[in-house]
Amino acid sequence: MTDQPITWLTQEAFDRLSAELEYLKSDGRTTVTAKIAQSREEGDLSENGGYHAAREEQGHQESRIRQLTAMLENAQVGEAPVGAKAVAPGAEVTVYYDGDKKDTDTFLLGSRELIDVDDSVDVEVFSPQSPLGAAILGHKVGDTVGYRAPNGRTIKVTVAKVQAFGA
Repeated sequence: MTDQPITWLTQEAFDRLSAELEYLKSDGRTTVTAKIAQSREEGDLSENGGYHAAREEQGHQESRIRQLTAMLENAQVGEAPVGAKAVAPGAEVTVYYDGDKKDTDTFLLGSRELIDVDDSVDVEVFSPQSPLGAAILGHKVGDTVGYRAPNGRTIKVTVAKVQAFGA
């Protein structure tokens, strides 16, 4: 069993991330390796900014490869909940805090990877494994639940709205 959390993804997001992973493993690695080789040919590596930048790029790329590999291995692929009556991964949820209907937050319950990086969507994302996400998961509009914040305080929220993301 893995310690990686399950990531809920739409089929579109899964396909997009799989394509990114394949690119990084093939053309991406080839490109950054060529940059490193070219920079090495320029001489003294201790003062070669291009070499150091290429090595840093390689490190970021390998980190992203590891992240995507783990995420895709632990992905649960499904469709965004349409007409959902209860909070589920892939839903856009609005909650209000401790009886104050004016103090609301709207967010996507899922993963940042659900959102296409080219989209101009600016939405906050909470993981279903986060304290708030875990507390509201499965609850319906009007339900009030409490969760323990990182500072130890219990925070009460009421589910005000549940809809398909982007609806």
